[in-house]
Amino acid sequence: MKTIVVTGGAGFIGSNFVRMLLAAPGWRVIVFDKLTYAGSLLNLRSVETDPRYKFVCGDIVDRDAVKALMDRWRPDAIVHFAAETHVDRSIDGPRGFIRTNVDGTFELLEAARQYWLRLAPGARDRFRLVHISTDEVFGSLGAAGSFSENTAYAPNSPYSASKASSDHLARAYYQTYGLPVLITNCSNNYGYFQFPEKLIPLAILNAIAGRDLPLYGDGGNVRDWLFVEDHCAGILAVLERGRIGESYNIGGNSERTNLEVVAEVCNALDEVMPAALNPALDARGMTAYAQLVTFVSDRPGHDRRYAVDCSRIQRELGWSPRLDFTCGIRATVRWYLANLEWCDRVQHGWYAGQRLGLSPAIQA
Repeated sequence: MKTIVVTGGAGFIGSNFVRMLLAAPGWRVIVFDKLTYAGSLLNLRSVETDPRYKFVCGDIVDRDAVKALMDRWRPDAIVHFAAETHVDRSIDGPRGFIRTNVDGTFELLEAARQYWLRLAPGARDRFRLVHISTDEVFGSLGAAGSFSENTAYAPNSPYSASKASSDHLARAYYQTYGLPVLITNCSNNYGYFQFPEKLIPLAILNAIAGRDLPLYGDGGNVRDWLFVEDHCAGILAVLERGRIGESYNIGGNSERTNLEVVAEVCNALDEVMPAALNPALDARGMTAYAQLVTFVSDRPGHDRRYAVDCSRIQRELGWSPRLDFTCGIRATVRWYLANLEWCDRVQHGWYAGQRLGLSPAIQA
């Protein structure tokens, strides 16, 4: 049985990855998570009795805690999800993003390097560290083209700049020290257990409550959407078969404007909770979820379009996204409607659906 440390394993993508690993034999999973607002043990409730699962509460920036993690569990691999991830929050408070995403990644890489050097030769050859990143490090595209693994970095938000920095550190630790690092850059994820500050879960919850569905600018910003379970399968393919020192783009081949995304959410809601039967809409004199759409001032530095070329991972590792966007949205909508208690509990005291990303200075 292989032991894998999953940093940030109580978060959205990390918890989906943990559940995927434990659904198959052969893995012992050690989750290392600080349990910030976006990470919750509620996300791991389905695996908490599995003897192959262990949870360790700790901060990735805490050098002693990270070293103790390596010494205690002696992992065969590390998958590094731990990060602050919300662009709007990075506009309001960038310092925490630098601390976790840059300093934290450094501490993990350094602890992993020291641990790796102490391994026996065979174990050293088998060890892997997969660093999870984002397509946002590449900046903004025009109307055509897509990001490849060779696209120059051009981050435009504090969040994307912090992730770009962590990518460069990870690459440097391979080039300088030989640490067997791999990097993945994914497109926008959606699916089960995503904290409700993000576009799709926020749209679902606002719509069923009869609240406005605000879209930045003209709603025409384009993202490539990737179902979280497809993303997790891609990460596992990189861990098991990827070439060390390489980066792999993981995308969903599902470009949509934000307006199209919200329209798809509204269509899916109409199937399972028809707007005509929703008292919250009736109270506002509305007969369709789409009537809730409103346009608000754009956020600062809002990239216009992302698109991901994932031909390398398809060609080299045989991975492709399996779930199309329409089916994925319908599955996601049904999950959130069936898990409203989870939504209430994870948001409690942390988030009330308000707009983020406009600091007082920007508002002034």
